[in-house]
Amino acid sequence: MAELNKTLAVIQTELKAKKSSYNAFGKYYFRKAEDILEAAKPFLTKHNVYITVNEEIISVDPVPMMQSTATISNGKESITATAIVGVDLNQKGMQTSQQFGAASTYGKKYALGNLFLIDDTEDADATNNHSTASTTVQKKKITTAQMKKATEFVSGGGDIKAILAKYTMSPADLTALKKLVK
Repeated sequence: MAELNKTLAVIQTELKAKKSSYNAFGKYYFRKAEDILEAAKPFLTKHNVYITVNEEIISVDPVPMMQSTATISNGKESITATAIVGVDLNQKGMQTSQQFGAASTYGKKYALGNLFLIDDTEDADATNNHSTASTTVQKKKITTAQMKKATEFVSGGGDIKAILAKYTMSPADLTALKKLVK
């Protein structure tokens, strides 16, 4: 697993997924799953890995829930990340297939974001309240799941500064990460 961890750490560090779509109503740019996949393509042959995204319905009552799983593999080992989204069947002006499609797109984006450590908290897409007031983006406190990913990232040779640029953490978590730096 160490080989794939190192490869993923390199990709997480170097991958830049642009925000190619614009929301005219909210006046912000956002990235889609397609943007992340397009940014990842150059790394596939370079590192001899492939990426898949699978989805499944995991619950239907009271709200349909979909789980998206993004996987990176070198043919021998694989690393996965998931995202779970609800399907809003009450969205006005959308047919059922469009409601599932919207949830699917969102789930893929967040599963890929989790796999590649893309933090969308700075995206207006994630935080937009559709007001015109400007806001200052602050770093979020690292969650247990994000800490696990950060540990894998640093263990695989990733730069701890990339983690500290996005998250705040307890002194104990910081000490634990620093011990992993080689």
